[in-house]
Amino acid sequence: MNTLVGKTILVGVSGGIAAYKTCTLVSRLVQSGAVVHVAMTKNATEFVSPLTFETLSHNRVVVDTFDRNFVWEVEHVALAKKADCAIVAPATANVIAKLACGISDDFLSTTLLACTCPIIIAPAMNTAMLGNVATKRNLDTLSARGIVSVYGDSGYLACGDMGSGRMAEPETLYNAVCDTVNAKRDLQGKTVLVTSGATRTDIDPVRFLSNRSSGKMGYALACAASKRGASVVYVKGHTVDTALSNDWNTVNVHTTEQMLQAVKDNFARCDIAVMAAAPCDYNVTAQENKIKSDKLTVEFSKAPDIAAWAGKNKGGRKLVVFAAETENFKANALKKLKAKNADMVVLNDVTAKGAGFDVDTNIATLITGSDVTELSLMSKLELANVIWDKILSV
Repeated sequence: MNTLVGKTILVGVSGGIAAYKTCTLVSRLVQSGAVVHVAMTKNATEFVSPLTFETLSHNRVVVDTFDRNFVWEVEHVALAKKADCAIVAPATANVIAKLACGISDDFLSTTLLACTCPIIIAPAMNTAMLGNVATKRNLDTLSARGIVSVYGDSGYLACGDMGSGRMAEPETLYNAVCDTVNAKRDLQGKTVLVTSGATRTDIDPVRFLSNRSSGKMGYALACAASKRGASVVYVKGHTVDTALSNDWNTVNVHTTEQMLQAVKDNFARCDIAVMAAAPCDYNVTAQENKIKSDKLTVEFSKAPDIAAWAGKNKGGRKLVVFAAETENFKANALKKLKAKNADMVVLNDVTAKGAGFDVDTNIATLITGSDVTELSLMSKLELANVIWDKILSV
């Protein structure tokens, strides 16, 4: 149940037209029982007056770092210490860049730099600005530090353009704050090993054999575990993720053999192992030079089975495996559950719309030795949390 009673929320408002939406967010937070403090940039006051936020939050709004109208304390540090969560809405390209680079030249940026609580940002800007390589790099940097970005839907922008860049709606941001403040910490003290992405076997210096895995599911599992307090060992093949947390022990691999060795190297210290990667099942003998013949004959050999090794050596650990199937779904998944000596298999019908490879959603069936749970379409991050809930109950 989402509850913010007695929680202190710092709301940062920077200079974007979407600042008017933040009034609704502040009101919603206060109504839920939170103690809300608002910090504004000077540009933000051009869109909404501090008096509006003071009326809604029942607390004085701070804009000026050198404001003397308060009981003495180093206020930016005091607010940072009080906050259970900080949210910046709207988060302009400027404030995002400051946060990424550690610049603290006004009250809001100084306070954010002093925060040790979770931080959420709601990017809001022109489409081209959001897509600019500098903004993307800054957002990746913040993500790697554990700062969560909540995006709005594409649509009409104040500048007249159509596209991405709108600030997320107040209710979406409110839910993000609730989820963050009330986040489960049931993996605290545990180490989880997550394999992710595709491995490759080289055919020649310019060609390789692989599969369509993007690693999005494995990445979501690692993110969810980290938020729930786990120490994460992230063994990644080739993936589309770019913002890897500095708190994870990330091991980059290329081949299935390298992934197996990384699992062996880290297996002894993990409590739960999730084999979400899609290792290349077959190897070939790579040619030294680029093949230029009209016909190509390749002889395949079976690659090592990482999940099977984990099952044979799991001891008291819990093991989760994935089954990406195109037919005989449950029969194949049950066979894999038994063959790999796993505690749970996550079955994916990769032919279903919204599931499969390189998408942000998934449809899964969770199968253990005692029950089958069929799930509907959801985001991969939502599914990741369902998977952690389930494996902890097994």
